[in-house]
Amino acid sequence: MAAYDKADLERRMAGAVESLKHDLNGLRTGRASTALLDPVTVEVYGSHMPLAQVATVSVPEPRMLSVQVWDKSNVGPVEKAIRSAGLGLNPINDGQTLRLPIPDLTEERRKELAKLAGKYAEASRIAVRNVRRDGMDSLKTDEKKGVISEDERKRHETEVQKLTDATVADLDAAAAAKEKEILGK
Repeated sequence: MAAYDKADLERRMAGAVESLKHDLNGLRTGRASTALLDPVTVEVYGSHMPLAQVATVSVPEPRMLSVQVWDKSNVGPVEKAIRSAGLGLNPINDGQTLRLPIPDLTEERRKELAKLAGKYAEASRIAVRNVRRDGMDSLKTDEKKGVISEDERKRHETEVQKLTDATVADLDAAAAAKEKEILGK
């Protein structure tokens, strides 16, 4: 067990917040966002590659994505990958460019996406609580080894709990904002 390292705990908790924000960006709302296609992988040149490595994604209009495929021979695989990604998008092939109109979300789909945002947030809260547990464990170990006193351990535990509370508040705020965006309220 490593000695207590506040900077490491802060870094790991901040990583959980960033991970949640990245996951939430991938959820489709009524507006076009290049992050929507981040999870799409394309099978080209005998391997699976992220879409960003074979095409440029842009947002020419609020409800339209444009995918400019660099190699004309990859247009078919890119189109297939987008259709099979489960995003509910149907590409329109314009030669080397695919246009993706963003359809309106049904109320049912909005509720599913809001629920998914909640699941992502809960997974992040669990990750943060695990980081807190690691910090508390290392403080107890340091106290047993005589590296720190009981008073220092208690003071550091209070710091760790404050950091945890602040991080969970950030996670909750990000999830609430995304749910509000998804539900259109």
